[in-house]
Amino acid sequence: MDWYPIKLTSHVRHYKFGERLIPERLGKSGVPGGIIAETWEISDYRDTAGVVTNGAFEGKSIHDLVVEYPDELVGVGWSGPHFPLLEKFLDASHMLPVHLHADDETAQRMYSEPNGKSEAWHILWAAAGASVLAGIKPGPSRDNLYHAFKEQQYDAVMYRYPIRAGDTVYVPGGVLHSFGPDTLIFEIQQTSDLAQTVMPFDLFGSRHSPDTWERNINATLDELRTEYRPRPNPGLAIERGQNTYTIGCAGPHFALERWTLKEMHHEAAHPRRCTTLSNVGSPVRIDYAGGTEMLDRAQSCILPAAIGEVRIFPSGEARLIAGYVPDLKHDIITPLREAGYSDDRIKALGEVVV
Repeated sequence: MDWYPIKLTSHVRHYKFGERLIPERLGKSGVPGGIIAETWEISDYRDTAGVVTNGAFEGKSIHDLVVEYPDELVGVGWSGPHFPLLEKFLDASHMLPVHLHADDETAQRMYSEPNGKSEAWHILWAAAGASVLAGIKPGPSRDNLYHAFKEQQYDAVMYRYPIRAGDTVYVPGGVLHSFGPDTLIFEIQQTSDLAQTVMPFDLFGSRHSPDTWERNINATLDELRTEYRPRPNPGLAIERGQNTYTIGCAGPHFALERWTLKEMHHEAAHPRRCTTLSNVGSPVRIDYAGGTEMLDRAQSCILPAAIGEVRIFPSGEARLIAGYVPDLKHDIITPLREAGYSDDRIKALGEVVV
């Protein structure tokens, strides 16, 4: 079978925190009117699973391909209940709820889910003064945290950091966080949608009852992880010819890179892993053994593990976001050490043990 760049339908969510940044600033076409808070570009999560829109697999869901062709799509030797990455564009025109996602252990123990949700945000655009809340300051007891959340005094117990375009923030499962307003991001995460919030209202702006709000705060505190403190990171860049490859984050579940291409990019064969590409710049042409595929601005695709070598040709200066499940030593640690980066800077990318 000839494998090719696979494009999928996107799933739209209309949460209260969004506006129209995704179509108007990012330039994504084909979205409905009204609030577009998120477009799930690559998803195999339950009823949000994308459907292939091109090539021989057109009309099949990504989940169908995962089940039928795990080695060819995801990577030789891979097994799992779903495609391992979920990726989205997210409009935080308004502040997101302060919330967390279960880590793997909590997801399995408390929810009978195969995995939790670690995630990372790559900042595509942020207005002056935009910031993130992420991680718990040292010192507060459970009672201190409970009362801070009831009083909505999040800055009293959480870290706030300024952000700018190009930053990436790695957030493991169990870490409390929020960001916005006036921020547009690309998010990469594990395939999960488990969440707990400490806010008095839900994602659509409806107020919780007092009992529900209290239960939510206590459930969040039960799942809270306090030792990891995320920080915005500009990433570590490697120059190859006229192209720049910036590793924004890395951990056991995913890595994110930002590619700035001014000349042809050669992507070697990766039989043990696939790569996702999301275009946030000018259109690119993807040449592979079986043909050619165009990837326009605000479009995404999967380069299957079995696709072999690929060449990507920019029109002008291209900006792509690449995601994959890394071999941390081979894909992250070794090339960054060879580029002269210290182990401390490599570790700051996320959860990287060097």
